[in-house]
Amino acid sequence: MSCLKKAVVVTLLARVLGFACGQTLTVGNNTVAANESTVAPAVDRVDAKESNSTADLFEGETLQLTEAVIANLTSLELSNITLFSFQNDSRAAETIAKRAIPGVCKTYPDDPFWPFPSTWGLFNVLLGGGLIQTVPYASSCYDSFGDHNVSRCDFITNNWINASIYHTEDPTSINAVLFQGSTCMPPTFVPGKGGCTVGGYPAYAVAVRNVAQIQLAINFARNLNLRVVIKNTGHDFSAKSVGMGALSIWTHNIKQIQFFNDYRQGYYRGPAFKLGAGVQAFEAYEAARENGVTIVGGEGRTVGVMGGYILGGGHSPLSSLYGMAADQVLSMEVVLADGRFVTASETSHPDLFWALRGGGGSTFGVVTSVVVKAYPKIKVTTLTYVLATGPTVTAEQFWAALRAFFDGFITYTDAGNYEYFRISKVGEGHFFSDMGPWFAPGMSKAELENLVAPLFAKFKALGVEIDPVYTEYDDFYDAWYASFPVEPWGSNAIRQASRLFPKSNWQDAAKLNATFDAIKSVVEEGGYIVAFNIAAAPKTGFPDNAVNPAWRNTVMHAIMATLWNATNSEDDIKAASDKLTFDWMQRWRDVSPGAGSYMSEADYIEPNSTQAFFGSKYQQLYRLKQLYDPFGVFYAHTAVGSEDWKMSDMILGNLPSQNSKLCRI
Repeated sequence: MSCLKKAVVVTLLARVLGFACGQTLTVGNNTVAANESTVAPAVDRVDAKESNSTADLFEGETLQLTEAVIANLTSLELSNITLFSFQNDSRAAETIAKRAIPGVCKTYPDDPFWPFPSTWGLFNVLLGGGLIQTVPYASSCYDSFGDHNVSRCDFITNNWINASIYHTEDPTSINAVLFQGSTCMPPTFVPGKGGCTVGGYPAYAVAVRNVAQIQLAINFARNLNLRVVIKNTGHDFSAKSVGMGALSIWTHNIKQIQFFNDYRQGYYRGPAFKLGAGVQAFEAYEAARENGVTIVGGEGRTVGVMGGYILGGGHSPLSSLYGMAADQVLSMEVVLADGRFVTASETSHPDLFWALRGGGGSTFGVVTSVVVKAYPKIKVTTLTYVLATGPTVTAEQFWAALRAFFDGFITYTDAGNYEYFRISKVGEGHFFSDMGPWFAPGMSKAELENLVAPLFAKFKALGVEIDPVYTEYDDFYDAWYASFPVEPWGSNAIRQASRLFPKSNWQDAAKLNATFDAIKSVVEEGGYIVAFNIAAAPKTGFPDNAVNPAWRNTVMHAIMATLWNATNSEDDIKAASDKLTFDWMQRWRDVSPGAGSYMSEADYIEPNSTQAFFGSKYQQLYRLKQLYDPFGVFYAHTAVGSEDWKMSDMILGNLPSQNSKLCRI
């Protein structure tokens, strides 16, 4: 829509919001163009000690948008300054009522209120730069964006699946590309479907480095009813970091790290880190090693551990000892939906603090930093082995040996251990499982050997020979780095789902038989399993927070996957997709009634997702969502409050497409 046509359509309403096609301000008695040379970034510096946390604000957190900045720009008659203003409480009820009407959608490029190019330009000026119009990561493989480059395309193709480190450096690339619409992938992965479009990627992203930029983005989006997404690294299985026509707040570059040898806040006294929202696992672990301590984080190297990972709970190789990552949080700095910047802790916005620790990302605000506990340096012993059918191991022996391993899950987690293993069918009647690794924090090689001796004796009695490899490490970092390679990424030929199987299933022989049979049957039918023997209810206790209660009762987090060939027919792909949700996963649900699933690694269309992901915490979380985000600024698929919205289109008939409009139900 041209600026002229658009102006005609919105003339009356524009008077209310102060819309203008051209951007100007008044200097003296003169009206001049608003650009980089006439308008300074909309930012003010505040005292670093203004945080309600014990930890001072980071440099980027002292750079904030204030009412004084807005007032100054208003006095200069800057065009469209109302679009960047904080929430106006006097009109909030009216606005909320209008936006809550069923069928009302977010604002999209074909809508009258979609910003003019000049308005986006003004936004970038106020940001001080950092606004990025989306060009998909694989665009160099096509002519669509004028950047076709064969060598660049070859590099991206060769590293698409096995190098998430490159994807996480891109402002919009994500893992779960199927739900984005697969609109721009290297041709190898989408044979016969040439071309590249933005599709379900956000229209624009802000590469934020300070609080003011986040505040401007939130205010701009809220005042225009734009869809907002928040991207840290984009690992989530449910594509929470994308959305057609959205404005993305990209937190990846907020990388500051500060170590406190003796941090004191509330009940806690000990070592701690303050970590920027963009810090990834490998960076956090390197910092811990340099300071002679250990912190709780994920096994994935490139995961942004202070983003959706920790907000969703965050399981860890150390969870059986120390609990979830969210259990380690002492305070958070966060920008809310009204544009205000606050501290969330036990004494400052304690209800928000409760919700942020496990209630999910992209829901209550944009976190800029987190203070977490640290623990003493810890030794770790790892164990790897392969269990597989072959000339000397029948399928019956394979499953009997695997069952012997399952039998000990409570014993192993009680010892603080964590086992990461895979199970797959490799041919008719042939199966493979690799332990990669058995992770024993705090244990020596001799102690781990003693723990597993009864298991290996059972293997031997079954006639199953394995070749166990033990490695003892002086600290967590070395064990983690040697054990967990960079994770695979970005396939559109896979769907996954997961279940948190409760400890009670291991305390009842009939339930354990049913649980094992449910796992076995999925593998026998071609499902691929990645599983973790893990507990998240440490002997030392855990705080009251929003972590899914199912985590406190589990001894196994299991992920299943169905895979297909990119050349398969749509009917065959849909059949595989539906089988995962409505057949295989239903077997797992049936043997674990009332349990749950890990929201970040879950079925995209998990039935009754509010119970599965949040359990008894949901009612309180939903109430806090309405309190802190009454406008519905933040939305993510299956997040708290998402049931009030729907996507306008589906993939394969029942998978909400992020390449469509987000509308109120």
